[in-house]
Amino acid sequence: MNICVVGIGSNIDAEANIQKMLEILGRETRIVKVSSFLKTKPIGITGQPDFTNGAVKIETAMERMELKELLISIENQLGRDRSAGKWGPRTIDLDIVVWDSQIVDSDYYVRGFLKQTVDEVM
Repeated sequence: MNICVVGIGSNIDAEANIQKMLEILGRETRIVKVSSFLKTKPIGITGQPDFTNGAVKIETAMERMELKELLISIENQLGRDRSAGKWGPRTIDLDIVVWDSQIVDSDYYVRGFLKQTVDEVM
């Protein structure tokens, strides 16, 4: 089994979308631990609502690319609009941050909220 930490972000109906995401993810993987959630100011495009950010530790038999495809599928199911650009508003944003004890997302080192929530579930 692979142990993974997924970073979570949302600034469109965040509470509902994060809950729906956890339900879907929990059907496909085993959720080990969910972090607390932090409110953060948007980066890049500032004229949008604050983000709710957190992390979830999971256990999965999937390989890394399979999990990435699942996360994209969940984002799509929850209506993520990719035309808004990298820094635009989103219903849900899911990124693999830790894969089998290795940091695989460099944002971990530069975004305090990400490091804090990932460390909380490790």
